[in-house]
Amino acid sequence: MGGEGRIVYLDNAATSWPKPACVSDAMAACMRESGGNPGRSGHRLSIAAGRVVAEAREAVAEALGAGDPLRVAFAANATAAINAALLGVLRPGDRVVADSLAHNAVARPLTELGRNGVAVEWIRCGRDGSVDLGHAEALVRGRGGRAARMLIVTHGSNVCGSLAPLGELAAICARHGTTLLVDAAQTAGVEYIGLDSLGDAMVAFTGHKAMLGPGGTGGLALSSRADIERVSPVIRGGTGSASDSEDQPAFMPDRLEAGTTNAPGLAGLAAGLAWIGANGGRESIREHERRLTENLVSGVAALPGAIVYGPEPGRPRCAVMSFTLDGWSCSDLALALDERFGVLCRVGLHCAPRAHRTLGTFPDGTARFAPGPFTTEADVAYALGALAELASEGGRS
Repeated sequence: MGGEGRIVYLDNAATSWPKPACVSDAMAACMRESGGNPGRSGHRLSIAAGRVVAEAREAVAEALGAGDPLRVAFAANATAAINAALLGVLRPGDRVVADSLAHNAVARPLTELGRNGVAVEWIRCGRDGSVDLGHAEALVRGRGGRAARMLIVTHGSNVCGSLAPLGELAAICARHGTTLLVDAAQTAGVEYIGLDSLGDAMVAFTGHKAMLGPGGTGGLALSSRADIERVSPVIRGGTGSASDSEDQPAFMPDRLEAGTTNAPGLAGLAAGLAWIGANGGRESIREHERRLTENLVSGVAALPGAIVYGPEPGRPRCAVMSFTLDGWSCSDLALALDERFGVLCRVGLHCAPRAHRTLGTFPDGTARFAPGPFTTEADVAYALGALAELASEGGRS
């Protein structure tokens, strides 16, 4: 069994590939036909660029379940959006609660905030990636009536694919007056979020994964019940609005969106979301990816020496699965899959060491497969065949 030039891309949790052709087409058209600076000038090219950004904002709001597109503030990626939320809300003396599957996009800013007077507490998660809801409520409630200022949840684990119960976590926050921040980097665009149904909540999203847009796109969306004034701008600067004042505008999205917006990237993001809508919608793609993921889970689990981590078969999960193979180090396994078979995946700690400690896979990490909308059943069968061949060889640990 050899690759013979074939590529099976199973790294969609890092970034989706390939992108629909309409994405690059829309980006090129924006640069050719709408090349002005959005919201900065009154001429036709600036107005056209502003229209591109507005259309992307509307598309993202619809995808996230946000009723007001103006409550979507664009940023370079989900990491920038998470930092904007954490640094914009939390102050010395506050208490924040996060789950133990957190990506370093959450853990690193929380570590820094912890050094500067913010109390950081971690919710227990099981080795299947499940959130301990009782522990979550106890930490959010706190002692002596001092509830947490914010609860941060990983909606979809980038390591094992587990899905957090947003509705139940939002209810916990509502009982204690706590703001919910959802890290939806792995799920925005394909999983239901329903932002406005989550109460006082914010969602950090990226455009280059399930939304099928290009890199350099993402943002922070605030629910209809989130208090805009409680989120201080982390970056201040020109917005094209209220230019007579040296204070950052108090209204959204300008409050959280200083500097020139990435209009070509947002044109591609809107095109990616339009492609999803034209190809069966979010539900159809989610079902396709889940079916392939379950095939990967069952196929890998059947291999001698393989261990699959995360939710049990049939439990809710996004299109991510992790495993180890006896006799193979993760790095050697990935190299063999790539060079010999053209199967592309990610291995190691996936920028989430806390998650790997939770799963019991730290410090070596795991191999991760993540199918996407363009992955086929034949691709999955081929990847499983490649793994079976490597498993039979015993590998190099």
